[in-house]
Amino acid sequence: MLDLIKVFHQVVDSGSFSQAAQALHMAPSSIARNIDSLEAQLKSTLFKRSTRQLILTEEGRYFYKQSGKLVEDANNLLVQMRGSRDTPQGMLRISVFESFGNLCLAPIIPEFLQMHPDVQIDLDLDNKLVDLHSDNVDLAIRIGVPQDSGLKARKLLNHPTLLTASPHYLNQHPWITQPSDLHEHNCLLISQERQRNHWYFNKGKSNLKVHISGNFISKGGSPLLTAALQGCGVLLLSKWMVQPYIDSGQLVEVLPGWTVNHWEDGSGEIFAIYKGALYPKPTVRAFIDFLV
Repeated sequence: MLDLIKVFHQVVDSGSFSQAAQALHMAPSSIARNIDSLEAQLKSTLFKRSTRQLILTEEGRYFYKQSGKLVEDANNLLVQMRGSRDTPQGMLRISVFESFGNLCLAPIIPEFLQMHPDVQIDLDLDNKLVDLHSDNVDLAIRIGVPQDSGLKARKLLNHPTLLTASPHYLNQHPWITQPSDLHEHNCLLISQERQRNHWYFNKGKSNLKVHISGNFISKGGSPLLTAALQGCGVLLLSKWMVQPYIDSGQLVEVLPGWTVNHWEDGSGEIFAIYKGALYPKPTVRAFIDFLV
């Protein structure tokens, strides 16, 4: 029955019988027979079938959630027994926020692929939060520790942010000598679920929550960086994105005596996040080891 459950999970993860068949190197008709057999043994209907889509029933969602630990434990046991003899191979699906993916990840992926020629990488540049339990993603790279206790996170690097603006903008607007001065300035805003139009300042024992507003909002940092370079406003962004422009004089650090963050908890670290397996699949393990 475990083999049937694994087929069921592959169908859910792939989104269709045909995609699951490709992943498992089986005929679609064999996938359908496996699902029929599983439904017969469970005396339950797991999918609502139509010509256009495959949808889990309520029983199917419950069974997928409850059986996931069984499949995970079985896979972990196999990985544990095989140990380092497993060579990374197959598709590795990575979701990473746009700025980090473009600037930091994309340049080093070719080196990883040269080291592991049997691996293929599907890279999704997306700033939205992904659900590793339902989305077809093996590894997500995000800022901050995930709230889901069913996920594992491994720290990749610190994520300091700097407050900057162009010399042109600063020359055309009132001086910024303290955080509250930002009330009078146009701030370039990252749009995320946890963002509440506030920036958080810390210096010694002083902790301030400053309301900010602006006329340009983006889910990604790159458009905001371009706008800041053109004198559009004050920008709070990753140090590794703005430092080259500070060094060249195109941007100037604002309030350098303060530590500034988008969120109250700081979220000053970038993590590789994967499903909570004790022994992650070899491709995931190899890529994380490569990054750190």
